[in-house]
Amino acid sequence: MSNQIRPLIAGNWKMNGDAGSFLEVEAIKDKMAANVVNADVAICPPATLLHRVSAALYESDVATGAQNCHAEAKGAYTGDISVDMVKEAGGSYVIVGHSERRDGYSESNEDVAAKASAALAGGIVPIVCCGESLDVRESGKAIDVVVEQIIASCPDFAASQEIVVAYEPIWAIGTGKTASADDVAEMHDAIRAALVERFGEQGAAIRILYGGSVKPANAAELLAVENVNGALVGGASLKADDFWGIISAA
Repeated sequence: MSNQIRPLIAGNWKMNGDAGSFLEVEAIKDKMAANVVNADVAICPPATLLHRVSAALYESDVATGAQNCHAEAKGAYTGDISVDMVKEAGGSYVIVGHSERRDGYSESNEDVAAKASAALAGGIVPIVCCGESLDVRESGKAIDVVVEQIIASCPDFAASQEIVVAYEPIWAIGTGKTASADDVAEMHDAIRAALVERFGEQGAAIRILYGGSVKPANAAELLAVENVNGALVGGASLKADDFWGIISAA
């Protein structure tokens, strides 16, 4: 992990969570309050829970975010939420371009860039996701595909703004498989080089998270890799003990 960049551990609950989940939220809040944590922490619950989770974490060291947003500020977009709605619900981050959105809803790089731009304009930090399928990995084109994807999905941003990048190999999301430390290092180094080439000094400061079956047992090894500046955590973020194990590793 690049020592000069403060890591971010972000939990993506996906379409999971209910009233009982607040016991886990309170447990994380208590653990954060009782320990020195050298990382930023965020929880991204379903939109229906975002306001309640934000309220439960008010004045704590845990931020919240949404799992998606629309590029437009308002309009006839049934089922969508705007950046202003995310902000009003207490969110300070929004995940855009997750592979499950790209694959399941045919979201393009242009769609993702538009959402990220809207987030920046609304004062929300976009977590811009990228990742390759197993077929692409086995073809030897993983780096080319991911670098092209992330550069096309990241909008220009001002010095006063922040974006986060998350690399998640699609074949490792929810499968129990995890990329090796060498695989992660190679990809994160390539992403860093591409970000620096495009954004200069700003690109050197962008946090690059790793996601894909991150859990307490492998978090320390993954977070120790150069240019890994945190983790985007799926299933392990639903249980306070598991999520805390990953936070502690940072």
